[in-house]
Amino acid sequence: MDARDTQGDVVAPGHERAEAAHPARRMRATGIGTVAVLLWASLALFTTLTGRIPPFQLTAMAFTVGGIIGLPRAVRGGGALARGLPGGAWALGIGGLFGYHFFYFLALRNAPAVDAGLIAYLWPLLIVVFSALLPGERLRWWHTAGAVLGLGGTFLLVTGGQGVHLRGEYLLGYAAAAVCALVWSAYSVANRRYPQVPTDMVAFFCLATAALAAVCHLLFETTVRPDGWQWLAVLALGLGPVGGAFYVWDHGTKHGDIRLLGTFSYFAPLLSTALLVATGRADASWRVAAASVLIAGGAMLASAEALRSARRRR
Repeated sequence: MDARDTQGDVVAPGHERAEAAHPARRMRATGIGTVAVLLWASLALFTTLTGRIPPFQLTAMAFTVGGIIGLPRAVRGGGALARGLPGGAWALGIGGLFGYHFFYFLALRNAPAVDAGLIAYLWPLLIVVFSALLPGERLRWWHTAGAVLGLGGTFLLVTGGQGVHLRGEYLLGYAAAAVCALVWSAYSVANRRYPQVPTDMVAFFCLATAALAAVCHLLFETTVRPDGWQWLAVLALGLGPVGGAFYVWDHGTKHGDIRLLGTFSYFAPLLSTALLVATGRADASWRVAAASVLIAGGAMLASAEALRSARRRR
């Protein structure tokens, strides 16, 4: 899609029904969006390889790479569109990308990482719930049940089966983590309002996010100069989980099945843990196996209807 295809900033009333009328295209877009989940699974591994680079500095560097990889296509195909892009699309794109990371880091600074991480990872469940607000979408019990099973699996992974003990002195951190979850889920669902805004525009959103993260870095952190291997890890983050992933997620949330994307997102922490185990940075345990069953079972339950429809069309 190029700039000439974009004539409006908000989805037409019949867009959701038009998408539903092309189930093969919808499932293909869902598959493209799921690639983001696979890329996010590498986030923890690549982040550990960056050493002691402060989070806002790392965010600025990775999003710069993420913006640069899409910039040539964005300038060539959407330069004129960027100048005429509605304010709502800019606010949503930049607010979603930067807002999520800002509140996530704020949560980690003001609450235990386990507690903050679990609260922040409510966003897949919220995506499934919020999808009911979209025209043409129906939230059925198996979508919600699948997302809840995924949340249960994530709870096992994040807490190690030890439970969560919320304490009053970490209230600011808990609140920031909750806002983090709300920001990303709202961004993902509201992105459906701009189906005609090309995914190429994500390059500009990434660069704006990098600039805002750089400001936060200068205000709150001390610069750490990366060494050779850390530069490669930063490059990998920008090409993958903190850059490239947002292009495919944009396409998936605009044109795919948002309910399935929300449920499938719970595979990210599971695959991340598996990757850490495979590289010797974490230990395998019964909790990983149990979480695998819960998350995979939730995904199968949530996608059962879509899979049955696909088989009927063959």
